Amino acid sequence: MNLEMQKIEKNMQKHNENLSEFATHDKDAIRFYEEQNDFRTPFFRDTDRIIYSMAYTRYMDKTQVFSYQKNDHISKRMIHVQLVSKIARTIGRALNLNEDLIEAAALGHDLGHVPFGHVGEAILNRISLEYKEGYFHHNIQSVRLLMEIEKSGKGSNITLQVLDAIMCHNGEFLSREFHPKLKSKEDFLKEYQSSYLDSSVIKKLIPMTLEGCVVRISDLIAYLGRDINDACVLHVFDKQELPKEVVDVLGIHNRDIINKIVTDIITNSINKNYISMSQEIYQIMKVLKQFNMERIYLKANSKESIAKYEVMFRTVFDECLKDIKHNNRNSKIFRDFLDYKNLDYQKKNTNVRKVIDYIAGMTDNYLLMVYSDYKK
Repeated sequence: MNLEMQKIEKNMQKHNENLSEFATHDKDAIRFYEEQNDFRTPFFRDTDRIIYSMAYTRYMDKTQVFSYQKNDHISKRMIHVQLVSKIARTIGRALNLNEDLIEAAALGHDLGHVPFGHVGEAILNRISLEYKEGYFHHNIQSVRLLMEIEKSGKGSNITLQVLDAIMCHNGEFLSREFHPKLKSKEDFLKEYQSSYLDSSVIKKLIPMTLEGCVVRISDLIAYLGRDINDACVLHVFDKQELPKEVVDVLGIHNRDIINKIVTDIITNSINKNYISMSQEIYQIMKVLKQFNMERIYLKANSKESIAKYEVMFRTVFDECLKDIKHNNRNSKIFRDFLDYKNLDYQKKNTNVRKVIDYIAGMTDNYLLMVYSDYKK
C-alpha cells in the first residue's frame, strides 16, 4: 500500500479516535462472509451498499401513512428513512457514537416495507400464515432483503451490527430506556429465524449496539411529528387539536417536537451505556403516540380502501402463484423478479415465499399495475 492510500485510510478511520467508550468501533464490525476491504470503513461501506440497492430505489413510491394522495408534499417512505437518519445521526454525534453504523441502519431499516404501508403488511402477514410460511414483519423482511434477496439472491453481506439494528428498529414499541444486548452471529440468526414462528419474538427484540438503540427511538421521533404535518396538510385535523399537555411540553410544530425530544434524549444519555429520556418526555411521547394512533393511523384508510387492497394483494398473489406453477415465463414475476435470481435462491425457497418476496418488494404503483394486468 502506498503512502497516499495509507493517508486516505487514516482519514476515513479518524472518527474512531473520538468515539465514546460505549460506541461500536469499526474494528468490531462483523461480516458473515470474509471479503477484501478497500479504504472505506465497514459501516460506511454498508451505507453505500444499501443506497445502491434495488430495494432502496423503491422507497420513492412506497406509502408512509397516506396512500392515493395527489399532493407532492405528503411523505413517502423515502422521506421517512432520511428523517430517521438525520435525527439518529444528530443524537449519535452528540453522544460520540458511530455515525456510519447509525446511517446505514437508519437508511436500511424500512427496505422490507410492502406496498400501502402497514395495511399492506397486515394483508401479506395473513396470506403468509395461511400458506404456512410464518409471520411476516417488515423489519424481518428488510434483513431478508439484504441477506438473501439482493444481488440476485446472494445478499449484500452487510455487517451483523447493521443487520441487527435494522431487525430491532421497530419504533412502535416505546420504552423510556433502551439498553443494548450483546449478541453473537448465532444469537442474531436465532432471533431472525424464530420471528417467523413466534409472533411474540418481534416485541422482545433488543438492539445489540447503542447505535441500534438510537435508530430505534429515532424511528419513532421521525414519524410522530411528520405524520402530524402530513395529516394537517390533508386537513385530517388541525394542529390546534393536539392535546394541550403535548403542546405545553413539545410545542406545536414538527421542528419544535423533534428538537425538544432529541435534546432531552441527548441530555439524559450522555456518558451512559444506554439511551434514556426524562420521565416527562417519555409520558408525553406516549400521549402523542396514542393521539396519532386514534386520529391518524386508524383513520388513514377507509374500510372500503382496506377491502380493495385485500382484493388486490390476494389477486396478485394467486395469479403469481399460478404463473410459477405453470412456468409462465412471460409473466411479470418471472420477467421482473425470478429471472434475476440465482439458482440457490430458486432452490431453497418455496413458490409461496417467492411470491411473498416479490409482492413485498413492490411499490404502490407497481402493485396497481400488476393487479390491473391480471384483471384484463
